[in-house]
Amino acid sequence: MALIEMYDYVSTVTPDYSAATLSLTPHNVMSELSEKNQVIHTADDNSEERISLSDDNIFRVTLAWEVITEAEAGTIVDFYYDSTKGNGIARTFKWDHPTDGHTYVVRFDGKIIRQIRPASLYDIKSITLRVVGRIAD
Repeated sequence: MALIEMYDYVSTVTPDYSAATLSLTPHNVMSELSEKNQVIHTADDNSEERISLSDDNIFRVTLAWEVITEAEAGTIVDFYYDSTKGNGIARTFKWDHPTDGHTYVVRFDGKIIRQIRPASLYDIKSITLRVVGRIAD
């Protein structure tokens, strides 16, 4: 656990799908991208106006797996395609953070690519999850 975590900055929400939790530890570095919903307008004289559209925090995590089993790859693909789970980028579900010990409510933030190698070895180069909130624990 880190001293300060995403958990500290997102609110408790209820996922669209809660019967199961996506819980696979990535093999590579997991990236956490955070930002605010803010814009900068630059004028002709290079002066700037900074506008906060919201005080909410926006978090995305990117996960990657070099070599995983067919079952593990199938779990990720199932969460993506199943219309009652992620349904692509449409629905939220629970995801266990592999290092901070918390469960978050997330949705896919783009497409996924599953590669199938000889000998039934699979990899998923990366998926990005948008963190919508957290499960109270």
